[in-house]
Amino acid sequence: MRRAGELRKVPTPAEAKLWAALRGDKLDGVNFRRQHAIGNYIVDFCSPENKLVIELDGGQHADLGDHDKSRTEYLESEGYHVLRFWNHEVVGNIDRVLKAIHESIGYDH
Repeated sequence: MRRAGELRKVPTPAEAKLWAALRGDKLDGVNFRRQHAIGNYIVDFCSPENKLVIELDGGQHADLGDHDKSRTEYLESEGYHVLRFWNHEVVGNIDRVLKAIHESIGYDH
């Protein structure tokens, strides 16, 4: 998808920080993709093998509650577990975010 490629070119500071921690199978050898298409949605990060989606939310998401809920419901219907973090959580406490992701990798689907 062209849109996914465009999004990969201009990551937010939080996306860049999390991607630096996830890329190259750095988290327990788990492969993540960035700006990955699932159906009509492009998710921030995805481990297809683990059926795990990670979404980062900025202030604009406070107004997107119904959209985010529909999106999460669709992803879950496709068998994905969805983790959401605020951008400030990633920037301010990456270790806590990585711990939560690590714990979710063993999530029983």
